[in-house]
Amino acid sequence: MAVCDTCGNDYHMTFEVRTVGGGVHVFDSFECAIHRLAPVCEHCGIRIVGHGAEVSGRFYCSAHCARSEDTTAGFEIRDSVGAYPG
Repeated sequence: MAVCDTCGNDYHMTFEVRTVGGGVHVFDSFECAIHRLAPVCEHCGIRIVGHGAEVSGRFYCSAHCARSEDTTAGFEIRDSVGAYPG
């Protein structure tokens, strides 16, 4: 059994996540992995679980947060593509 890096639970079904930088982390749930590894939105502070948006080297959870923080480059980011149904 291995111990979760986030919560310390000693669990028989832990799993490893290897990062591009060479780090190896052990978790007992995806929830713990998200809390440890997911980036934080630089506007609202939530963990970015989906794709998010990167603007000028900063990470945001949505186009709204990107536009709120970076009034120039942030306005190039869109949450959806294509025409809205009319």
